[in-house]
Amino acid sequence: PGGSWSRASGRSLLLGATSVALLRSFSRSAARCDAGALRGERRVRRLATVRERPVIADAPPPDRKHVITGNRLYPPWPAGFEVATFGMGCFWCSENLYMKMPGVYSTQVGYLGGDIANPSYHEVCTGATGHNEVVRVVYDPAVVSYRELLTVFWERHDPTTLNRQGHDVGTQYRSGIYFYSEDQRLAAEETKARFAKALEESGSAQGRQISTEIVPAPEFYYAEDYHQQYDAKPGSRQYCGLQPTGAKLP
Repeated sequence: PGGSWSRASGRSLLLGATSVALLRSFSRSAARCDAGALRGERRVRRLATVRERPVIADAPPPDRKHVITGNRLYPPWPAGFEVATFGMGCFWCSENLYMKMPGVYSTQVGYLGGDIANPSYHEVCTGATGHNEVVRVVYDPAVVSYRELLTVFWERHDPTTLNRQGHDVGTQYRSGIYFYSEDQRLAAEETKARFAKALEESGSAQGRQISTEIVPAPEFYYAEDYHQQYDAKPGSRQYCGLQPTGAKLP
C-alpha cells in the first residue's frame, strides 16, 4: 500500500507540474495574442488618422466666390439646381469648358475616387492615392440640361486613351462620369453607346474603345485655391492638354 501511494502521489505531482506548465504557456500565448491585437488596433487607428485628414491648408476659403460667375464655391446651392462631375484630363482644361456656359451657376475643381481624404495636388500627382482630377458643375437644369453637359464631355476630350490626355499621363487623368442619380447614370450610359458608334463610324479613335468609368459620385475634395478657375485668372498658362477625337455625339 505504501509503494502504491507513492506512485500515485508521484503521478499526481507530475500531472500537477504539467498542468502548471501548460497554464503558463497558455498565459504567455494569450498575452502575445492580446499584445498583437493591441498593435493591430493601434495600426488601424493610425491608418484611420492618416485617411481621415483635415481639409488641406490651401483649399479655397469658405467665402471664396467664383471668378467668372461671382457665385459660391461651397454649398448650399440654390433650390432646384443640380450637380454634375466629370473627369476628362487636366482639371484646368475641363473646368474652362464649363465655367462660362449659360446656366452654369458655379464650377469647382478637385479630387475624388482615391484612398485618402483631402489629398494635396502633389500627393495626387504621385498616382499613389488613386484620385482623379475632376470638375464639379453646379447648374440650373431649366437653362442647361445634363445631356448638354455630356455632349461637351464626350466631344471635348478623348475618352479612349486610358489614364491619359495628350501629354498628361497617369491615373489622375482618367476619363470618368460620376453620377448623382439614376437619371444621370442612364443618360451617361446612353450617350456613351451613341458616342461609341460615332467613333466607330468616323474611325477617329483608330479602333480604340471608350475607357470612361461611369460610377456613383464618391466624395469630392476641393483642390487648392490657386487651381480654381485657373484659366480665368491673370497670368495663367492657358494650358490645355485635352485631345478631342473630332467625333460628334449624334
